[in-house]
Amino acid sequence: MSHDEDEMVIPQLADRVISEEIAVSVSDLDVTYRTTLEKRPTLKQAIVRMGRGKRSVRTIEALKDVTFEVPRGTVLGIVGHNGAGKSTLMRTIAGIVPPTRGRVEVTGRTSTLLSLGVGFNRALTGRENIVLGGLAAGLTKEELDERYEQIADFADIGDFIDMPMRSYSSGMGARLAFSVAVHLDPDILLIDEALSTGDAVFKEKAAQRMQELVDNSSTMLLISHALRTIINMSTEVIWLDHGKLMMQGDPEEVVDAYTEFVHVKKTTAAMNDM
Repeated sequence: MSHDEDEMVIPQLADRVISEEIAVSVSDLDVTYRTTLEKRPTLKQAIVRMGRGKRSVRTIEALKDVTFEVPRGTVLGIVGHNGAGKSTLMRTIAGIVPPTRGRVEVTGRTSTLLSLGVGFNRALTGRENIVLGGLAAGLTKEELDERYEQIADFADIGDFIDMPMRSYSSGMGARLAFSVAVHLDPDILLIDEALSTGDAVFKEKAAQRMQELVDNSSTMLLISHALRTIINMSTEVIWLDHGKLMMQGDPEEVVDAYTEFVHVKKTTAAMNDM
């Protein structure tokens, strides 16, 4: 299968109407956390310390003074190398990671698809996790009853719906997670590399569902290493590097600047997986 066949097919959104209302506002955002590193001792040190390693504390500045706004109806692509702060930013907007400094304001119902099955209990069945995810997102039991069959049908995992999620392949986990996220009628949809697995048929179906959400003026924030998807789908793109906001603007212009900065030519392989 060629790269083009495997990539989600998403139409250009150049003519999309953007509201003046702000859906997401990020102001002077810093996120700093501390992590512990354990260094391997030499033989002599191991004997002296009874085999214990030496621990050191490292401070990570994941985001540094990041400020931007996302008008309602925007599809915002986020690009940057691994470790640039993209996922930290998405988790902060989702309310999972607290800001160290600054402010994040989100207006509307948010649905998150930050990685395969985040928030699911792998000991529970797919059916039970649909209920869990829907209730956690604020749906009433009546709303959940109305949408359950749509969610299960879209995921299309057959009898596995009644099996524990620990028995799922990554592809089945992706199907169920995506199906729950996009059937909550979110005002804001956050997607972090959640569609990197799954076959071409499901990716096409996922792309169509995302387009429906976009057409209904949902706001979407999307992280993907597939730069062609970012360009095709986004109305605006931001580029992060080592926690700093380097550029915000037109998708083609920002991706061009990013690829030039990292000295990568815009080949098919690079645009599909950077």
